[in-house]
Parts: sequence; C-alpha cells; structure tokens
Amino acid sequence: MYAVVADIERYPEFLPWCSRLRVKNRESTGGIDIVTAEMVVSFKAFRERYTSRVTLDPIKRTIEAVHIEGPFKQLDSIWRFVPLEKGCEVNFSIDFAFRSALLSSVANVAFGFVAARMTESFITRAETLYGAHIA
Repeated sequence: MYAVVADIERYPEFLPWCSRLRVKNRESTGGIDIVTAEMVVSFKAFRERYTSRVTLDPIKRTIEAVHIEGPFKQLDSIWRFVPLEKGCEVNFSIDFAFRSALLSSVANVAFGFVAARMTESFITRAETLYGAHIA
C-alpha cells in the first residue's frame, strides 16, 4: 500500500477528480524523498490547482503532505503504514480548511463521500497492481 500511495505521479490514472499532477521538484536525502507537486482537481465546473510538499519516508513507512499554495488555508495529511502478518494497517489523517466559505461548506457536506471514494480507489489500485488478496 505504501508503494501505491507514494506513486503520486500515477494519481491521475486512478484517483477520482485528480485530472492532472505535475512534479515540480524532487530531492532525495538519506533515503527520504521530498517532492513538490501540483495537483489539479476537477469536478463538473469546479477546477482547482494546489501545490503540496510531500515527504516520502519508506523506512518509517510514512507519507506526509503539507499545503504550499492553492485554495486552502490548510491542507495537511499523513499516511502511516503498519505491517501485519498479512498485509498492513493504514492510518490516514487529514486536516483541511478552504479559504472560501462557500467551498468549505460544500466540502464539509461531501467529505464522507469523497473520503470513501478515494479510499476505494487506492484499494482498487493496489488490487490491480498486486492482486485481489487484500483484506
């Protein structure tokens, strides 16, 4: 699962509403990759672009994203992957707030639906790449 989430360049291939992703910069130090990425999110007439700094740490099995610019006041997330005997436990947290009160109210209403669709998309991607034996 770490590999699926860490492969951010492939998000437009499987992640709903991600219409484009461009890596603006990538640096590696001590086995940790720090990526500056610009994502375009599209839904019907809604189209927004935002940039994040993503820290990929395969040793700690964490992926952290911090908002740099875009329609958010804040958009920070962290993924933690805990190996299990079969598979892994995935812990994900996100803290976000839009600059616009209108976007914020729409996002709050749709958050559960969006989170469920995105979760399903990552699982489906893992099953496609690694087989359907994910529990």
